[in-house]
Amino acid sequence: MRPDGIRVRDADPMYYLIPYFLTKKYDAMNMVTLDVPVEPMHAYMNAKRKEGRNVSHLALVLTAYLRTVEEFPAINRFISNKRVYQHKDITVSMVVLRPDSNDDTMSKIYLDKTDNVFDVQRKIEEYIGQNRVMNESNLLDKAMRIICNLSGLMSVAIGFVKFLDRHGLLPYSLIKVSPFHASLLISNLASIRTNHIYHHVYDFGTTSISMTIGNMREVPRRSKGNIVHDRCLPLGVVMDERICSGHYLAQAFARMKELLMNPALLEEAPLREPARKRANEMQTDTV
Repeated sequence: MRPDGIRVRDADPMYYLIPYFLTKKYDAMNMVTLDVPVEPMHAYMNAKRKEGRNVSHLALVLTAYLRTVEEFPAINRFISNKRVYQHKDITVSMVVLRPDSNDDTMSKIYLDKTDNVFDVQRKIEEYIGQNRVMNESNLLDKAMRIICNLSGLMSVAIGFVKFLDRHGLLPYSLIKVSPFHASLLISNLASIRTNHIYHHVYDFGTTSISMTIGNMREVPRRSKGNIVHDRCLPLGVVMDERICSGHYLAQAFARMKELLMNPALLEEAPLREPARKRANEMQTDTV
């Protein structure tokens, strides 16, 4: 039993076989761009600002992802040692750039199923504040320095860590600080004026989905015989297809986009259990 995951035993047999054919995450990566119209998000953010509440694009994206996990729990799975697991929690790895420095650091945010968009915004602000403090290392930075100080034994040490992780023996104290062990890896490239990319999912660890937020762009669409352009926030998404079917992933991210186009829904309580059960049943039916 892994300290960070629950073995999935009721999935379709296909998902027990796929990891034997596709043994690496980079063998099983699917990529898609979600272009989300920003007008509904900006209208919502401006309305909240007038109420004295700050809500960022990142908070909206993460809350929409959190609600999507509630409705489509299979996207919070991972593969380890050719076995399928469900994450015990919902965590997000994110890089933080430190001001007046070329250094960055990486850690993760712990989300609760009951968090609304304001809770997520608060957690983001606390996370960035804690990790931007100069001359202060987080636990991951300290752990990496210890490994680097092993010099000639570094390869052996990292190989040993990989062995422990593959067999579910890695201590939870290390998993807790590792950005490679998370539900989602996200990078807000728009904050440094960069276009979205398709960020790889690391073969080490348990992260099955990565996402980047890029510069806003104009996206053409046909409307009543004419071509119109929507100003959109692009999300570059990379998925490990071994965790669930392509149809399931498509439905999940369509729902995420729907939530982002109706941000007021992100203030509400998470989905009730019967609806989550239907999402689970759909995962079995779409194989």
